[in-house]
Amino acid sequence: MTIAGPHLAAVRDSSCPSCTNAPSSQEHERPETARERVNRKWNEILQETRVAQTGVQILFGFLLSLAFTPAFGDLEVFDRTLYVVTVALGASSVAALIAPVSIHRFLSGLRMKDEIVEAAGRLMVCGMVLLALTIACTLLLILNVVTDSVVAEVIVGLVMLWFAICWYVIPLRLRRKSRRRR
Repeated sequence: MTIAGPHLAAVRDSSCPSCTNAPSSQEHERPETARERVNRKWNEILQETRVAQTGVQILFGFLLSLAFTPAFGDLEVFDRTLYVVTVALGASSVAALIAPVSIHRFLSGLRMKDEIVEAAGRLMVCGMVLLALTIACTLLLILNVVTDSVVAEVIVGLVMLWFAICWYVIPLRLRRKSRRRR
């Protein structure tokens, strides 16, 4: 599929025959100006933030509600400590993922969009790392209650390996592949 518009670079789907045979975006569109690029990046960050914020807020709400369940009082010291760490990580990820909105609100109109986009991108990465850690701790907390401790740790390790592959290894490999093509 090729997506083209005044502010979007063409995106090609290698599984689509018409896309792989289509001329490159440089043949169809003029290069982005610096302003168009920063506006596109900001819009992409907003979309990414919406997705991440929704997930982290649902998870954080779930975590907060756990402390008010009858079974919470039966948790051992390790599980209570893990809960506190998990809630702190969840709150930190919420802060990092919502920070771009606050930064934009405070700096709007000051012609600092390049700096805002750079800071927001870094905060998004930080927020995603914190979110992955929150998910790992949440899984460990739940699986510690449901299964044997060793089984819980193995499952969490495998899930976190999968997160690392999906969220970091694949994007980094694609980035490297893109740089080699240029």
